[in-house]
Amino acid sequence: MNLYRSVRAVADAGSTGTGVIDWGSVAESAKAATEPGDITLTPDEEAGYANDVRDARDRLRTIGEVEFDLPNAIEVQNRHHWIDANVETFRRVMKPIEEEADTLFPDIARSVNTGTMAFTLSFLSKNVLGQYDPLLLADAEEHGLYFVRPNILRVADELRVSYPRFRRWIAFHEVAHAAEFGAAPWLPEYLESRMHEAVTSIGSISLRSAPLDSQPLKELNVAMTAVEGYAELLMDRAFDDDYTDLRRKLDARRRGGGPIARVMRRLLGLGIKRQQYERGARFFEAVADARGIGAASVVWADPANLPTDAEIDDPAAWLRRVDP
Repeated sequence: MNLYRSVRAVADAGSTGTGVIDWGSVAESAKAATEPGDITLTPDEEAGYANDVRDARDRLRTIGEVEFDLPNAIEVQNRHHWIDANVETFRRVMKPIEEEADTLFPDIARSVNTGTMAFTLSFLSKNVLGQYDPLLLADAEEHGLYFVRPNILRVADELRVSYPRFRRWIAFHEVAHAAEFGAAPWLPEYLESRMHEAVTSIGSISLRSAPLDSQPLKELNVAMTAVEGYAELLMDRAFDDDYTDLRRKLDARRRGGGPIARVMRRLLGLGIKRQQYERGARFFEAVADARGIGAASVVWADPANLPTDAEIDDPAAWLRRVDP
C-alpha cells in the first residue's frame, strides 16, 4: 500500500484530468491505497474452486429447475484485479451524472469526486468476497464471475470457519445469481436502464431534495429485491451443507467493524441489501411452498412477471396475477 501515490493520483486528477471524475486516477489511487493480497493457488485449491463452481451449477440446475450456463469469464482475483474489473462498471453507472454536472470549480470538483470514488472502490475491494456482475454491462459480451481470494481467506479466518467450506458457500451464492440472469436475458438491460434513470433523477438536483421515491428507483429496488431473494431461495434449497452458522456469523460481522466501516456500509446501502435478501427470500419461499420451486423462476420469464412492491409482501396476489 502506498498512500503517497494514492493521494498524488487524486491531486493530479485536478490539474491533468478531464471530466467530472478522472477514472484513470480512480483506479491508480484505489490500488495504491489497497494491498492486493495473494492469489497463489495450490493445485488442490485450484481444483477446489473449479469443483465448487461446477457442483453449484449442476445442483442449481436440478434443484432450481432452471437452465443456465456459467459465465465465460470465471476468475480468482486479488483486490487490484477486482478494482480494474469494476472501474468500468462504476464509470457507466455514473455517466448520467457526469454528463449533466456543471460546476464553478471543475479542477477542485474533479479531485474531490475522484478521491471519493477511489476511496469507495478501495473499501469495497477489501470486503467483496465473490461477485457475479452482469452490469459489465447490458451490452457486454462477457459477464464475470469473480472470487476475491484474499478476502475469502481473511473472512474465513475471522469467522473461524473452514476455508474450503466457506469458499464453497460463496461459489453457490454467486452461481445462484448466474442462474437467475441466465434465465432472464432481459434483466441486465432492465437493471441498467432503471439505474441510469434513477441516478439521473437523483443527480440532477441536490441529494437533500432528491426524489428518492422516484419510479425508476422504486422499480430498481423491487428488481434487486427479487434478484437477491431468488438467489437466497436457490442457495437455501441447493447448498449441500447447513450454513446457518455462516449466515449468523456474517450478519454479526456486518453489524460490527470500526466507525469508518459502519459509515461506509450505510453510505453504500449495504444494510438495504440485507433487507432485500430477507424480504425477497420471504416472497420466493412463499411462492415455492405454494406452487413449487419451478414456479418461482417464472418471475424471470418476462419483465411483466416481476412482482410489484406490494406483491413482494403479498405473494398470493402475485400468484393470482401471474398464475405460474
